[in-house]
Amino acid sequence: MRNDAGHMGSHGRILLTLAVVLVAALVGTRPGRAQTDAGKTAPHAGKAAGTVDLPFVDLAGYRQLLARYKGKPLVVNFWATWCEPCRDEYPMIVELAKEFKPQGVNVVGVDMDDESDMNLVRRFIARTQPPFPNYRQKPGIDLDAFYDGVNPDWKGTMPQTIFYGRDGQILGFFLGTGPKSDFEKAFRGTLGPAGSGGAGESSHGGGK
Repeated sequence: MRNDAGHMGSHGRILLTLAVVLVAALVGTRPGRAQTDAGKTAPHAGKAAGTVDLPFVDLAGYRQLLARYKGKPLVVNFWATWCEPCRDEYPMIVELAKEFKPQGVNVVGVDMDDESDMNLVRRFIARTQPPFPNYRQKPGIDLDAFYDGVNPDWKGTMPQTIFYGRDGQILGFFLGTGPKSDFEKAFRGTLGPAGSGGAGESSHGGGK
C-alpha cells in the first residue's frame, strides 16, 4: 500500500492496513446478485463463480436453457456437494470442458444442493474454477417431476451427465462416475459423426 499518510503514527498505519485487508477479504467472498432466469443471463463462470449466487433453474428454465444451446453440442452435469462421487468427478468435467471448448462443446453444471448448503457450494465452485456456467435447483420444486422432465430414466441418482447433440436431443447419459476415457468418447460424440461415437445409456457405479 502506498504510504500517503505521513502524519499517521505506526500504530495508525497498522490499523489502517488491517482494515483494508479485512474489507478486501469481505468483498472477495460476499456473494453477489445474479439474474435468476436461466433462459436469459448465464451465471458467472471461472474465478467470478465463487463470488456470486448461482441462478435458480426449474424444469421450465431448464428447457429454456436447452433451447438456447440448440444447434451446439452440449454436456450438462448434475452435481451436489453432499454427493462424494460428484465431488470426485467434477474436476474431470472441468478438465474436459477446457479440452473440448475449442472444438465447440458447451458445458453447463446444475447444482442440486439445498439452500442451507450454499456456502459449501460457493467454496466448491471457487476451488474447482469451472470455465462454464452453473445453475442450481429452484427451492420447493417437485424433484420427481424435475428428474422425469430432464430425463425419464433419471430417478435422482447423481452425478448424472447428459450429452446432447446439435439438434437438442439426448445422445446418451451417465449415471454415477466412470472412467475418463468413457467421458472423452461421449464429449467427442456430441460433435456429430466426425466425433466418433456417443455416450449411450450407461449407469456407472459410485452414484448417490
